[in-house]
Amino acid sequence: MPTVEANVQIHAPLAEVYALARDIESFPEFMPDVQEVRILEQSADGRQVSKWIGIVKEFKRTIQWTEEDYWDDTNHTCTFRQTEGDFGLYQGTWAFTEADGGTAVALTLEYEYDVPLIGSLIKGLLHRKMQENCDNMLAAIKAKAEGK
Repeated sequence: MPTVEANVQIHAPLAEVYALARDIESFPEFMPDVQEVRILEQSADGRQVSKWIGIVKEFKRTIQWTEEDYWDDTNHTCTFRQTEGDFGLYQGTWAFTEADGGTAVALTLEYEYDVPLIGSLIKGLLHRKMQENCDNMLAAIKAKAEGK
């Protein structure tokens, strides 16, 4: 399965960055590639289920999926996976750690997007788009956390 990784150093406290990332319903306010996020279920053990609508401008379409997240407030991590939606596979992890007076964030995403008769050129474009999406997501969280 294709995998993308993104990392960023944010000059803001760990608790603040983690809380911002956990507030997924606010993502459409500062992430242009996210049209909507709605939390469908939430429990005290850190499990939440959410419905996402992403915008893929290059393909002139939206992508929708339902995601199950497990937020670990003690270790400042999140493990997520698609439970239904447009991806064949969509899963990964977020990790937040204190580093250099701020917060290091690492995002790893494994995905599969099935398009009949997809060519290697389109697969390459899709991989670049997935990488760009992860990079943009972390950049948006960084900008929001740093007040930029």
